[in-house]
This record gives sequence, structure tokens and C-alpha cells, in this order.
Amino acid sequence: MPTVYIETYGCQMNVADTDMVLGLLARSGYARTETPDSADVILLNTCAVREHAIERVRARASILAQFKKRDKRVILGITGCMAEHLRSDLQDQAPYVDLVIGPDSYRRLPEHIERARGGESIQDTALDPYETYEGLDPSRTMTGSVVGHVAIQRGCDRFCTFCVVPFTRGREHEAAPTEVVRQVRAMAASGFREVQLLGQTVNSYRYTEGERSVSFADLLRQVAEVEGIDRIRFMSPYPLDFTDDVIAAMADLPKLCKHVHMPLQSASETVLERMRRGYTYGEYAALVQKLRAAMPTIAITTDFMVGFCGETEADFQDTRRAVADLRLDHAFMFAYSERKGTLAARKMPDDVPADEKQRRLAIVIEEQRKITTEIYASLVGQHERVLCESPSRKSPTEVLGRTDNYRPVIVSAGPKVGDLVEVLIDRAGPATLYGQPLPKVSAP
Repeated sequence: MPTVYIETYGCQMNVADTDMVLGLLARSGYARTETPDSADVILLNTCAVREHAIERVRARASILAQFKKRDKRVILGITGCMAEHLRSDLQDQAPYVDLVIGPDSYRRLPEHIERARGGESIQDTALDPYETYEGLDPSRTMTGSVVGHVAIQRGCDRFCTFCVVPFTRGREHEAAPTEVVRQVRAMAASGFREVQLLGQTVNSYRYTEGERSVSFADLLRQVAEVEGIDRIRFMSPYPLDFTDDVIAAMADLPKLCKHVHMPLQSASETVLERMRRGYTYGEYAALVQKLRAAMPTIAITTDFMVGFCGETEADFQDTRRAVADLRLDHAFMFAYSERKGTLAARKMPDDVPADEKQRRLAIVIEEQRKITTEIYASLVGQHERVLCESPSRKSPTEVLGRTDNYRPVIVSAGPKVGDLVEVLIDRAGPATLYGQPLPKVSAP
């Protein structure tokens, strides 16, 4: 039986694509291997949002090429957003790469692998505005996870000035609600406990067919009716599309996790305008208040970017104040890197010096770290319901799980992967909780 080894870089959408690719290859007779030295096919599923990710993949591909030198039958491929973004440049820079496959071409991956085995150099990066990967389900045997992913939407229509996603994944198009529900039911039947609904601006989902229209809130309620799924999350919502009916669905439905990852990027009004985000910081802050009022236990996480074109010290201080005022659970923070093809790359000078970007980044990372540490410390002594997702990396007697609001918890001996357990939080680190499983109490 041929084997495949795959590494994933980037966002949850890339994770979902990896799950789908593994399911597709499983149906073509492949087994998964955890080490590249035993693989017949080696794939890097990539992200192109930041330059650092691209450089990491380039370096990793050159290392993995050693397995081709040992055995010329090994196929090395780069898939995903980086493949779409760089296209033929990839094979010019890395001639040892056999496959360059964009996000809309996964369905043809098995046949491309066979053609590469015959000596062809494959590049398939054409965008398809109608590809929603209907019928391509993940294989839980291949992923080994109890958390499944369903891409309900592909592409993006926002065209923020710094972002390559509309160019690497195309314009926004939605999966039919019947297909989404079918996938979720299939996941429940195969043993997944949690489903994450994914899209670049997931809450802008609206599927229209004839006179029938299904909103994102409608879809959430349909998915919540599927038996066998304990938790439902969605990533990543766009602030402008967070409607009252979506907030009501989150508050009303116990299966919907009380967590949102909602990118802010900057708290400077002038920077947000140059980014073409479409909202003000005041509107974002008001939405945070509305979410917390509807769901007092909600955890909100975000993205911040420092050093965008024209960002002044005053602009940066606006973002610093927002970190302190919002007190969000966690934030992914980045220094701006210019992306080829975007409006910012074509029209806006990247004029904040690299060392200044790094200074600003270090400041906000440290300030957010302190806030996250304080939030986690406040949870010591509380009971949390934890879905155990994987073995702990540090101890075979512990498992790693997450709370409803996405906080990671190391659970001591007893529970196994897939269990949903009540845990007493007895310790907190700067970004992780630790706890003891509570004994089950029989119903009277």
C-alpha cells in the first residue's frame, strides 16, 4: 500500500484542506505515515499570507528533497495557497518539486501523482469559482482527530489591501447547506465529536438557490440539529458580518461554542482605512461588548498587525491601548510583510523600517502575554468541560484538550482522546491550563 506524509502550514482552512486531501488519498488506496523517510508521496500544504511562512516552506522542501535523492520514486509536492501564489516560480526555484497544486485542484491530486510518477512535472493552479469539494469527506482513520473541519465557504470578496487570499483562493463561493449538513452527519457517524465550520469570512455565508435563501444563522441552527456532534465552532468571522441573529444563535444553542476568533488587525482608524477593512475600531469594540453581554463567558481572540504601510507611532499607540482596553483572551500578532499582487504592494510604500516593526511587535506581544496570563490564572479553581483531543506531548499519561471557549487544558491521567470530561483547573501557565478530571456523578 502506498504511503503519504503531509505537513500543514497556516490557518484552519489549510488544516481542513489537509484532512480532505488525506480522505481523498485514502479512497485511492493510500495510508498515512508520520515520518517522511517511509513515504512514497511527501506533500507540504502551504500558506502564503506571510513571507515567513513561504521561507519556512522553501527551506523545508529543500530538506525533504533528500528523500528523493535516496529513492527517485518518491514524489514531492507543494499544495495550497503558496502553490497558487508563486506558481511556476516554485519549480524554477526548486526543480526537485514534482507537483505544484493550488487549492482548487485537490480533486485531481491522485491522477497528478500518477502522472508525476511517469516523469511529468505537474502544475495545476487554476482557480475554479464553482469548486466546493462536494462529496470529498475527511478520513478519521487518516487524520486521527476527534475534531472535524467543514469548509462552508471558499475564497473572499473583501480585498483588504494587504491580503493575498482573494488571489490565492479566488472569489467567495458557498457550499450548499444540504452538503454541509451531509458532511457533518458523516463526521458524526465516523466518530468526530466536534465540527469546525470554516470560511475566510465565514459569517458572510449566504446560500441562494431560486427563491430559497439560507443565512449563516440558519445554517448554524441546521448543523446544531445533527445528532452525535457535541460541539460546533466557526472560524473566522468578519466584524462587519456579525449580525444579531448569529449572536442569538450562539447564545441559544448549547452546542455552539462560546468562542470567536475575530481579527481586528489595527486599532488606528487611519490604518484600518488604508487596509480597507470597512469598520472602525469603535464599531469593533462595540461588537465585543455586545458579544460579552449576550454570552458573559465568551472568549474572544484576534489578530493584530503592526508596521503596516504609513503606520505612525501614534497609530501604533492606538493599537497598544486597544490591547489593554479589550483584554481579549489571546492574539496572533505579526509584523506586516508585503505580499506580491496586493494593492498595498502595488500602491503603498512599505515605509516602516524592519527594526521598528520588530520593536512594536515585541511590545504588543508582551502586553498581550500578561493579559492572557491573568485571564488564565483567574480560572484556577473553576470547573471546565474539556474535550480531550490528543495525547500530551510531554507525558503519555496526560491528554491535551480544549474548553468550550477554546482554552487548551492538559488533563492528568484517566481520560482518553475523544472523552468529554469535567475538569477541575488546579494550575495555569501563561497560555495553558492544567487540571484533574472530576469523577462522574450518577443521576439519582
